[in-house]
Amino acid sequence: MRNDIKLAHKINADGLYISSKNKELIINSFPNKKNFEIIGSAHNLKEIKIKERQGVGKIFLSPIFKKKRNTQLGIFRYLSLRKLSPMKDIALGGINNKNLKKFKLIKPFGFAGISYFK
Repeated sequence: MRNDIKLAHKINADGLYISSKNKELIINSFPNKKNFEIIGSAHNLKEIKIKERQGVGKIFLSPIFKKKRNTQLGIFRYLSLRKLSPMKDIALGGINNKNLKKFKLIKPFGFAGISYFK
């Protein structure tokens, strides 16, 4: 499985991304170097709780807005999921000029995107 914490430590990386598909709980069993950051992604409460057990500090909650072929969390579901975890939230997915005002309402810790910046 990718998201390899052993490899991250071996190459002296500053952090590690753990996808929502990675359910392994051995991730936080390795000693972390100072300022080593683990970021994960989740789409629902079950995945959020797994990320907490994996030692994730920041989490991508996605997709906040609908993209071409997938469903969306929406503002209210996003906010309710965010309240259920002490992790810092990063909004991801479907952010564009049309929904920027809605996006500003949630005031996430951070946000990420690809198409918005093209």
